[in-house]
Amino acid sequence: MTADTWLADTRTSYDTVAASYADQVREVLTGEPYLLGVLALFADLVRAAGDGPVADVGCGPGHVTAHLHGLGLDTFGIDLSPAMIEVARGDHPRLRFEVGSMTELELADASVAGLLAFWSLIHIPEAEVPVVFRHFRRVLRPGSPLLVGFHVGEGSRLKTEGYGGHPMRVYVHRRTPELVSGWLREAGFVIEAQILLDPDESHPGAVVFARRPV
Repeated sequence: MTADTWLADTRTSYDTVAASYADQVREVLTGEPYLLGVLALFADLVRAAGDGPVADVGCGPGHVTAHLHGLGLDTFGIDLSPAMIEVARGDHPRLRFEVGSMTELELADASVAGLLAFWSLIHIPEAEVPVVFRHFRRVLRPGSPLLVGFHVGEGSRLKTEGYGGHPMRVYVHRRTPELVSGWLREAGFVIEAQILLDPDESHPGAVVFARRPV
């Protein structure tokens, strides 16, 4: 599987399901008190580090971008799928959304005061994750926080259908917090916290708070 193949498959898949996916997640945060707490803490960390623009990378239809904006952050979203960006712009016309890939993040060095990748790394192959994390470190200002959320586990599966029964072709990768934190350290981040979510459920999640050193 080449980079061009999995990127094209991911883009096409999320273009196909964009409207259905957005319908399912618009209110999803209201029933997730721990995720709301995580996002509030991230907002506090951005402000404590000096405030400034915050990138939601892999933003999908922009519901998390908008939530952080509601917490007072200067947020903007980036997503691989043009259809997702179209939905995000329609739902949140006052916010900025751009088409882009986290594997070739077109942001200036040290240009953002915070960066969020909220369950958007789950389709990135293992060989590409270090590349993505190096981009994250490059674009973050020294001392600024990074928040990464992901599915916990080991192994990958091919997802061929989802979000209203539409066809998809994306690999979903599950990782341990220790593995993700190790990749972040190798990219030059300092790990500040690992939080395991729903550990007794069949599909737990995790978030890692990291920071680009000053």
